Amino acid sequence: MSAKVHLHMHVSDLAKSREFYQKFLGADPVKVKPGYVKFLPEWAPVNLALSTGGPIGAGTIDHVGVQVDSVETVMAQLARVKDIGLAVTEELGVDCCHANQDKFWVKDPDGVEWEVYHLNYDLDVESVEASCACAPAMAQASPQQGLTIAKGTSCCSS
Repeated sequence: MSAKVHLHMHVSDLAKSREFYQKFLGADPVKVKPGYVKFLPEWAPVNLALSTGGPIGAGTIDHVGVQVDSVETVMAQLARVKDIGLAVTEELGVDCCHANQDKFWVKDPDGVEWEVYHLNYDLDVESVEASCACAPAMAQASPQQGLTIAKGTSCCSS
C-alpha cells in the first residue's frame, strides 16, 4: 500500500453522506460502524472517514493526515519532525476509530491537526466508541515540547 491522505469529517447525516460519497468515489465503504464510515477508493490516494456530530463549535473537517505503509515509516517521520523542533504528540499502539494504530500528531500555526499513522489492525469490537475525537491532547502540547501518550492509550476515550 502506498501513502494516502487521510481526511476525517464530521457530518450531520451519516446516511446521506455515505450515499453521496459512495456515488462520488464510485466505491462502497470499507468499514461501517455505528456513527462511522470509511472509504478507500482505488482511484484516489485518499482515506476518507466520516463520523456523526463532533464537539460543539467543531467545523466539518476534524483533522487531516497521512496513512503510511509501515510503523518504520511513522517512526522515521517522527524522528525527522522532532529533530527540526516541531511540537509532537505521540500515540503508539492506540485504539482509535475502530483500529489499532501507531501515530503522531502535529498542529499547524492555524490549529489544523495533522497525523502520520500506520493502521496496525482493525478492531471488531462494537463497544469501541464510534465517534472518536482522534486528536486527543494536542491542545495540551506545549509549542516548545512534545507530549507523549503511553502505549495502549485509547485516543477514543474521553
